[in-house]
Amino acid sequence: MSETTEFRTTTRHMLKRSKQYASQTLMGGLSGFESPIGLDRRDRIEALRTGDIGFVHSWDINTSVDGPGTRMTVFMSGCPLRCQYCQNPDTWKMRDGQPVYLEAMIRKVERYADLFKATGGGITFSGGESMMQPAFVSRVFRAAKEMGVHTCLDTSGFLNRNYTDEMIEDIDLCLIDVKSGDEETYRKVTGGLLAPTIEFGQRLARAGKKIWVRFVLVPGLTDSEENVENVARICDTFGEAIEHIDVLGFHQLGRPKWHELRIPYPLEDAKGPSAKLKTRVKEQFESHGFVVY
Repeated sequence: MSETTEFRTTTRHMLKRSKQYASQTLMGGLSGFESPIGLDRRDRIEALRTGDIGFVHSWDINTSVDGPGTRMTVFMSGCPLRCQYCQNPDTWKMRDGQPVYLEAMIRKVERYADLFKATGGGITFSGGESMMQPAFVSRVFRAAKEMGVHTCLDTSGFLNRNYTDEMIEDIDLCLIDVKSGDEETYRKVTGGLLAPTIEFGQRLARAGKKIWVRFVLVPGLTDSEENVENVARICDTFGEAIEHIDVLGFHQLGRPKWHELRIPYPLEDAKGPSAKLKTRVKEQFESHGFVVY
């Protein structure tokens, strides 16, 4: 029997008995994760729906970047937006990620649980857009909460309705990107709609969750006083849920990836914000009573 035929209707237990399974370990950014070998398209779609697997781009351990303390940040594959300043266009397509078992991800969190607790850290799901894979992410979060590990979701909020109220309960902190304050600019920046982001932030606030807002400041694109003021007014609707706002200056670190993927880069000649511009924007947010970094 050919190898393809053998795995046509693969189950997890069959994979564990296969000769390939014993030696398969994902390398590079996914070293140490188990990956479902041989699952056909139908099996993968069903496993994705239930959260038995997730498509992962990479992961790393960092401090004070994607939430408090020492964190395991998992970058999921797939994103419905096409932000002009995206640093990771290689995460746009889910099929370009590596399928990883739910159990493997949970074991990885468990391995670092003591470190997370000692540093006030935890696990952060980022992307891409992690809300494209709500079953996988929410099941890992549920397991993390049972271990006493802090959970953080980094998201645009664009897929707001992918997350149920029950799933939101297992989120301790959300890093939500408010990419623009008006629909026209938001569509220009991302190709998507602003309203779902606003609604998701308000849902988080009603559920008593903490929010860090992220706003990318791009001269000539997101920097107008009117746009920044509208972002601030959106943040006002999240109320006391907001712990602070991060004003992130645009940079060109993602440009090589666009070139490598042969995708036309819309901000080829764009510059980062001046100190004067960053100060003005920071002061605009502070005038609404927000702590701003």
